[in-house]
Amino acid sequence: MTGPEASPGGDATVPGVTDDEILAVLGEAAAAVAAALAATPDWGEAGTRPGQHLSDLAADEAAIGVLSAAGLSVFSEESGRTGADTDLTVVIDPVDGSTNASRGVSWWATSLCAIDDRGPRVALVDDLVHGTRATAIRGRGGEADGAPLAASGCTDLSAAIVGLNGLPARHLGWAQCRALGAAALDLGAVASGRLDAFVDCSGDGLAPWDYLGAALLCAEAGATVLALDERPLHDLGAPVRRPVVAAATAELAHELADRYRRAGPLPRLAP
Repeated sequence: MTGPEASPGGDATVPGVTDDEILAVLGEAAAAVAAALAATPDWGEAGTRPGQHLSDLAADEAAIGVLSAAGLSVFSEESGRTGADTDLTVVIDPVDGSTNASRGVSWWATSLCAIDDRGPRVALVDDLVHGTRATAIRGRGGEADGAPLAASGCTDLSAAIVGLNGLPARHLGWAQCRALGAAALDLGAVASGRLDAFVDCSGDGLAPWDYLGAALLCAEAGATVLALDERPLHDLGAPVRRPVVAAATAELAHELADRYRRAGPLPRLAP
C-alpha cells in the first residue's frame, strides 16, 4: 500500500463531511477511551472470550458512544459491527496491546481508521503510555505531535531493525529484531523511522483493527504495507485476519515478504 492520490477536504464518499471533521471525531473517541481507562480499576481478564480484558470493554463502550453519536459505522475488535450503515466505516482497536497494558508493559495504544471504498482515509493512533498522537489524512501526509512522519528509507534487510509479531521458522536476514506486542505502534514505528520494517509471523495473521490506522501512517510517510494474502488491506470480509509486512521502502517490503513466504511461521509445540 502506498500513498494514493490527494483528496482534499470533503471526500465524495460521505457528502458534506470533511477529512478534518472526521479526524476531530476520531480525536474525541480517543479522548473518551483515555478517560474510560483512567476510571477503570481492574484491567484483568473479562471472562468473556480469551484475551479480552475489562479495560478493552470499558474503552470500547466509550469509543462506540462517540462514534455512533457522530453517525458513523463502526467495526471494532471488541464489539464487531455497530452504528449507522454508511459508506464510511471507522475500524477501531480500543486498546491495541491490551495484554501489555494488563501486565504493565509500556507499549499499547488506541487505533482508529476511517475507511471508504478507496481504502484508509483518516487515521489516528494514540500511544496512551507516552502521550504521543500520530495522525494521517490520505494524500495530505502524516504527523506525530506536529512533526511530519518519515520512514527511514532503508533498502538493505541485512542492515534493518525489524519488528516482529510471532516468530518465523528461521532467521530472515535482518540486522536486529524487536517483538514489542502492539501492532499499531509497531507499524507506527516504521512510519516514524524508528523501525525499518515489521512482519507478522504469528501464523494467525493480523486483523484490520490491528494495522489499518498505522498502515495509513506508513503510506503517508513513504513506507509500504503489504497484505500477504493479496486482498486489499481494507477488505473487512472473512477471513478477517491476514499476515502483513510493512517496510520503509517497497524494495525492503517485498524482500522481507518473499523471505517470510519461503520460511513460514515457527511451528507451535503440541500441548
